Amino acid sequence: MSRKTLVVVGHGMVGHRLVESAVARGLLEEWDVVVHAEEDVPAYDRVALTSWFDGRDDLCLVADGFFDTPGLELRLGDPVVAVDVEARTVTSRCGLVTPYDALVLATGSTPFVPPVPGATGERRFVYRTVEDLGRIKAAAAGATRGAVVGGGLLGLEAAGALHGLGLETTVVEFAPRLMPVQVDEAGGVALRRLVEDMGVQVRLGASTQQVLDTDGGLRMEFAEGDPLDVDLVVFSAGIRPHDALAREAGLAVGPRGGIDVDEACRTSAPDVYAVGECAHAAGRAWGLVAPGYAQAEVVVDRLLGGQATFTGADLSTKLKLLGIDVASFGDAFATTPGALELVYADPVAGVYSKLVVSDDAGTLLGGILVGDASQYALLRPMVGAPISGSPADLVLPVRGDAPVGAGAAALPDSAQVCSCTAVTKGEIRCAVSEGGCRDVAGVKACTGAGTVCGSCVGLVKDVVGLELKALGVAASTALCEHFDLSRAEMFEVVRVRGIRTWSQLLAEHGRGAGCDVCKPTAGSILASLHGEHVLDGEHATLQDTNDHLLANIQKDGTYSVVPRIPGGEVTPEHLIVIGQVAQDFGLYTKITGGQRIDLFGARVEQLPQIWKRLVDAGMESGHAYGKSLRTVKSCVGSTWCRYGVQDSTTLAIELELRYRGLRSPHKVKMGVSGCARECAEARSKDFGVIATDNGWNLYVGGNGGFRPRHADLFLTDVDTDTLVRTIDRVLMFYVFTADRLQRTAPWIEGLEGGLEHLRAVVVDDSLGLCAELDAAMERHVAGYSDEWADVLADPAKLARFASFVNAPDEPDPSLRYDTVRGQIQPAPRDAGPVLVAGPTLQVVR
Repeated sequence: MSRKTLVVVGHGMVGHRLVESAVARGLLEEWDVVVHAEEDVPAYDRVALTSWFDGRDDLCLVADGFFDTPGLELRLGDPVVAVDVEARTVTSRCGLVTPYDALVLATGSTPFVPPVPGATGERRFVYRTVEDLGRIKAAAAGATRGAVVGGGLLGLEAAGALHGLGLETTVVEFAPRLMPVQVDEAGGVALRRLVEDMGVQVRLGASTQQVLDTDGGLRMEFAEGDPLDVDLVVFSAGIRPHDALAREAGLAVGPRGGIDVDEACRTSAPDVYAVGECAHAAGRAWGLVAPGYAQAEVVVDRLLGGQATFTGADLSTKLKLLGIDVASFGDAFATTPGALELVYADPVAGVYSKLVVSDDAGTLLGGILVGDASQYALLRPMVGAPISGSPADLVLPVRGDAPVGAGAAALPDSAQVCSCTAVTKGEIRCAVSEGGCRDVAGVKACTGAGTVCGSCVGLVKDVVGLELKALGVAASTALCEHFDLSRAEMFEVVRVRGIRTWSQLLAEHGRGAGCDVCKPTAGSILASLHGEHVLDGEHATLQDTNDHLLANIQKDGTYSVVPRIPGGEVTPEHLIVIGQVAQDFGLYTKITGGQRIDLFGARVEQLPQIWKRLVDAGMESGHAYGKSLRTVKSCVGSTWCRYGVQDSTTLAIELELRYRGLRSPHKVKMGVSGCARECAEARSKDFGVIATDNGWNLYVGGNGGFRPRHADLFLTDVDTDTLVRTIDRVLMFYVFTADRLQRTAPWIEGLEGGLEHLRAVVVDDSLGLCAELDAAMERHVAGYSDEWADVLADPAKLARFASFVNAPDEPDPSLRYDTVRGQIQPAPRDAGPVLVAGPTLQVVR
């Protein structure tokens, strides 16, 4: 039987979900799948797009090696420009003509830019792709004022981005309230107050008439009111279905745009489907990812001979915009005949909650939550279900004595816990009871719940916990099959018993030979407590890939070298040395987000040579490879900046030199800003310090990464000594008690009593631990030694750094490079990425 060809036009979130489903459900047994992507990068998480500004670099949705699967082909940067439904072919921008047996249009949407004079040109942007964000960030570097046209979901995200970049930001919205599609008038009032409290100005009922170029930037003129002078404008006033390709092919479209499809997501042409934001399905265009995912599943089912249909989807949304929780679900505007509204408002706390119930108050119909959306994950699945007890209990703040998981227990198995991937409570229970999942990570991998926006993860955790309890299974905290100890318990055992070697730890408290989970954990604990070099003797066998060679392995098997640049301050002499090293060794250089310089492309045998040049010049390891302090980012503070109120650079340098090399459960990042303008982005760090007129404010528990989070205010207006002593104690308490690979944010969230408990421990000494925490930090500071310099001084350690054990000076012949923008880059390979972490054997003739 000849194989069929499925062509997918578009590789956004929905397009990729369709391809993933096709692979998972066995479509590749009979079909080849060819994907044409408009962008030069694979599908990425647009829901979390704004987190790119916080340094998040893991937005890609495509697993490593996914498109190496036989039968799959991804054509990046080569969009389809023509569809011939009669000849059943597509033509790409590069001129490739591909016949199809089935075609799926997943072209997404385009940003809507109001058709007013001056809306396009320099310093005018849209907010849709990573490339758009890159342009905005570059323009913001030389700007002080920005405006966002649009006060909806995307508009407030864009405003948050500009505000985070340090711009005086104004949101311009045509409607009389913010987020008019999601919140009612009262909710809009509460939301506006919260947004303005964050430092963002709001202009409502403002109709932009034109955008003019001026000598100083741009001037926005409105139908009413004063003009607004800004340096840049971001248009984020909604989206429109990207249906131009379909129109040119003669396909039917909806009355307001979008490719018209039936319940099977079929267009007016045979074997042509449309999914996602480009489709007009069930009478409307859908602007959320969850309906697109549902449509993708329908198409794959139909290609496999099924009868799945798409008749509509849940439009519930929950977002954190400018750090403000906003959620809307079900019949939020009480359009159901006889519907009743229950409202709770607390202007002081900045909370507005409205629930809509049936006329007999017996059924939950919908709701709006502003300021505190913690109950969203529980309330949304209850829409349409009978209310047990008083409806007022649902809208009032949750009591502090409510039992954990109480809400999850009340949900029926049919309740949809994850609306993004359509996973029910019953499916999660089944994954635990029948699928063998024993934690949230396992359930996420098995069902997909919580893998898109993440708003349901707390409820997923409650359901998993309840099911494990029902099965009589205790949720295990053991590191792995070799130890029954958690990471915190292992730390305590090593500390109390004075264990100094892996052999002793394994013999007394473990079993077997150990694995890649417990070994690096033990290695980190031993290094934290005793300050011994990670490559000393037996310790060397415990390190993972990067710590094994004190450098970060890259995709081609080479390594990157990052010297420490404390606080981002660097002398011209050190810059010259770094440049000469890069030039002499042929390395690629890149400025990092942590104010350091990364040198890429070093071979194993070159690492000591590079380190020696840097160490001889007075530099040291930046520990970019370790679970330890990475950087303390700073602005120039009062030394140079006219807005600075304290010397942030000096403090940042002192903190970085104090905590350098401290091994911890996960990487730790810090930032120090010299004023409230926050140029060092301190609140996105594990420890953030912001200068005040009276001293320093300390924030803890922030991070970028997969779940970006702003840090929480911990202390205000403290002097430098108090600040440093408090950071000492929080950091060391984290090292003592956190789980393996747990960042400070989830660690604090997991503490019983949370932030207040942490404050009681390190400020009030409620557990009597402060003296011990202080002593542990002093031991670390006194015992610090540069790991690179230590290797250079030890012939035994130096012997580890050879690419080939029988030809230590021979370079790896498989390394090939192209020159791009004046620097080396790995040349494309036929095979997958090199995964070799250390010396290999090469036969030399």
